[in-house]
Amino acid sequence: MRKADLVNKISDKTGIAKVDVLVSIEALFKEIRDSLKQGENVYVRGFGSFITKKRAKKIGRNIKKNVAIEIPEHFIPAFKPAKTFVESVKKNNSGK
Repeated sequence: MRKADLVNKISDKTGIAKVDVLVSIEALFKEIRDSLKQGENVYVRGFGSFITKKRAKKIGRNIKKNVAIEIPEHFIPAFKPAKTFVESVKKNNSGK
């Protein structure tokens, strides 16, 4: 499912104009991005958590030049689903 499909489904179910749904979804994603940039996690009860994970510094390799390079520690965004969400997906997809 793409974002356009999601907008269409929400618009059909709620009766809200597609443009308004799209603006709302974009605003939600922007707030999540901004919160993660500032180091704040976003918790949505029953759905999951958008968190930042710290990656330790490590030694990598540039295979074209065969040179070792140091990759500094950095943070990456991650999603951790809620237990109820995971269980509902397992239950509904168990027959496939």
